[in-house]
Amino acid sequence: MLRIHFSWRDLENIRIAQQPDPLWELMCAVCRLQTRQRLVEFGHWRRETGQRLSRDRRASHALGTLRTVIPASGYIPDFLTPPVTGECLEAGLEELRATPRDRLAAELRRFAGTRPVPGWMRGPHEPPASSLKLVSDALRASFRALLEPYWRHVRSAVGDDVSVRTRAVLDGGTAALLEGLHPFAHWNPPYLDVDYPVDRELRLEGRGLMLVPSYFCWRRPTALADPELDPVLVYPVMKQPLEIARAGEERLDRLLGRTRSAVLVDVAGHSTRTTTEVAQALELAPASASYQIGVLRGAGLVVSRRDGKHVEHTATSLALNLLAGTGTTFRRGSKT
Repeated sequence: MLRIHFSWRDLENIRIAQQPDPLWELMCAVCRLQTRQRLVEFGHWRRETGQRLSRDRRASHALGTLRTVIPASGYIPDFLTPPVTGECLEAGLEELRATPRDRLAAELRRFAGTRPVPGWMRGPHEPPASSLKLVSDALRASFRALLEPYWRHVRSAVGDDVSVRTRAVLDGGTAALLEGLHPFAHWNPPYLDVDYPVDRELRLEGRGLMLVPSYFCWRRPTALADPELDPVLVYPVMKQPLEIARAGEERLDRLLGRTRSAVLVDVAGHSTRTTTEVAQALELAPASASYQIGVLRGAGLVVSRRDGKHVEHTATSLALNLLAGTGTTFRRGSKT
């Protein structure tokens, strides 16, 4: 069990990551790929990913590199998951490459106490900067093979969870948010007792806690091993098997086109959405996002209204019924 100690100041400083974090998702996905756990949720993904890796030697080699530092269980160095950087993979990799030499050496010494340090790290005492670049490149290549084809669904499932947590805060405050982490955590003020593979104590000491919802996290939450780092709790979200979710998404894509359907799903997942927010979330040019929203508005799937300097968009009941009919994963939540 992991017992997290809260003060009143910590309760005022609980945050929820608004998007899936690429490096946390990737770390969890590498763990899932090495086990046979949860065949229903992850079996299809494992089969497709295995086929993709068999055709892509570069990605397969990159994954082999990561497996030497991301075991299926046990200690995983914290430098692999730098502070949450939103949905930007490159921002996370940049932070990883900037890991201080002393910290990297300390984490590799701890890793060496559990299993051999891989040869490409050249030993735990003087890890070169080239090792960080190598692992950064391996993370990028592995993300493209393991997660990129499924990222839209990962984003949607995490968005569903964020909506639920946000509503809990609005309805019942931080106590309701923490109580809502049941069954994998129990709020016993001033402690949050978390299902965890080893016994640990984590004292927040006014730093607060970042909650990170994750699709590929499974069964129990995970956290950084070093208690001196900014506290993070990564927890599993409710999920559909990827093949079911993707079937619904493909039907919607055939009807509306991939970009337009992605825009509609993004707008429908929030009570209101600005053009800028849609463009940033989907990595579209603002003009492209504006055009797609205009087409959806003309079809009666989106309504727009001006609020000061911004135009806010909302999915109509027709759009919500359409999405429900395709089985597309989304939940109408508060504005995030």
